[in-house]
Amino acid sequence: MKKEITGDTKIIDVLDINPNAGEILMAHGMHCLGCALAHGETVAEAVGVHGEDLELLLEELNNVEE
Repeated sequence: MKKEITGDTKIIDVLDINPNAGEILMAHGMHCLGCALAHGETVAEAVGVHGEDLELLLEELNNVEE
């Protein structure tokens, strides 16, 4: 069973859950994967910084094909 990406998921762990999720983050202007904060920042924290919609982003991240 695939692990779900939540607001509490660390950015660095998003790619472990789904390697194709990086494209979704980039499309939302979130270039977090190359950022030093990726190891400590959650998806919810990154969304707050970038002014994105958390629920929309989580839906896209969890539905992108692996």
